[in-house]
Amino acid sequence: MRAINPKNNRLIKEYPEHTEEDVKKIIALVQNAQEKWRKVPFAERALRMHRAAEILRSRKEEFARLISDEMGKIIRESRAEVEKCAWVCDYYADHAQEFLADEHIATDATQSYVAFDPMGVVLAVMPWNFPFWQVFRFAAPALMAGNAGLLKHASNVPGCALAIEGIFREAGFPEHLFRTLLIKASLVPVVINDSRVKAATLTGSEPAGAAVAALAGKVIKKNVLELGGSDPFIVLDDAEMEPCVATAVQARMINAGQSCIAAKRFIVVESRLREFEEKMTAGMAALKTGDPLDDSTDVGPLAREDLVKEIDRQVQASVAAGAQLLLGGKRKEGEGCYYLPTVLSAVGPGMTVFTEETFGPVATIIPVKNEQEAIRVANESEFGLGASLWTQDIDKARKLAREIQSGSVFINGMVKSDPRLPFGGIKRSGYGRELSHYGIKEFVNIKTVWIR
Repeated sequence: MRAINPKNNRLIKEYPEHTEEDVKKIIALVQNAQEKWRKVPFAERALRMHRAAEILRSRKEEFARLISDEMGKIIRESRAEVEKCAWVCDYYADHAQEFLADEHIATDATQSYVAFDPMGVVLAVMPWNFPFWQVFRFAAPALMAGNAGLLKHASNVPGCALAIEGIFREAGFPEHLFRTLLIKASLVPVVINDSRVKAATLTGSEPAGAAVAALAGKVIKKNVLELGGSDPFIVLDDAEMEPCVATAVQARMINAGQSCIAAKRFIVVESRLREFEEKMTAGMAALKTGDPLDDSTDVGPLAREDLVKEIDRQVQASVAAGAQLLLGGKRKEGEGCYYLPTVLSAVGPGMTVFTEETFGPVATIIPVKNEQEAIRVANESEFGLGASLWTQDIDKARKLAREIQSGSVFINGMVKSDPRLPFGGIKRSGYGRELSHYGIKEFVNIKTVWIR
């Protein structure tokens, strides 16, 4: 496996891949570790998870640099990602025992309750765009629940994958409780079909999710999917425009637009369209594109060359179909995988950027006549991950939030993940939930115990 720095397309390091024989040996070691770990009391698990948080914070600069080098995230965002990983470790260290306590229920039994037992070895197939956060938001609850983890990370972030494995080992977890598999997708069926692996979770594209779900379904194993998104950002006629636009720029451009929950479709009522277009274009134009290790940089490169070509294909096809290009619309000259911040307006049904997920620094503005049309257009998508709604009428916002087809709705705010709140989507954005008490219960046996 080759880690390539997207800011200059230069090789960072090569890593030897695991063979199928290696994979089977690792699975055996992980299973043995889990059988012992499941008996470890919550208090001891928590001590190790808190230690993992300490390691993340104490070596934040090292890990942030690794993230930025391997996939191009600007260094400010990489630091924030490491901090968030420490937060989720502390959160589950503090709350796992409470979340998984026996739930007593009055029935015709002398005593009846629900117990939450660990499921076993869980495979995590994770993406490159948040190479630490996506892993830790799975691993922290899974390990605290008494499970073990196998990580098949994206092929372009092998250094991050091995660093995460090292963090858990250094924190005092059993040596083989969390292991990285340096394998390509072709070996994932071997892992899922192994009887010692009890479940799988995937964050990534819809084709990858469909493939893992099909494999898991064939052998009847639990799986959780967090897939793509084309999140609507709905601006109604009474929206407070300054904070709305400031948030719109941030929500579209986090991680150079490479986020499942980034705002992608800006649905704006006609009465505020011109104002929004002008302010959004000005906000995007003010962003500095450059070296991700420079603290003054706002927009780094995309993670790979093929992603630059794909986002450009979507933009050019949409302009050819009638979209109005207000800003950008091309790659940045020079070396690296850079694409300029781009704003498209007059976007409508049938255009590529209307129907497909845009994974890059491209904002699409869709004009609508009123709030009813805004909700209809917001739901006119195969995806349903998150949504942002802007209005000063909170009572109306609460009602409209019920009508929006998505896993979350943020009113007058940016869609984000938070350890305290469940995270996930509907439709082609996947199923199941991560984070909060819901997330830790995805990979446990929810067992009824009835006693006379």
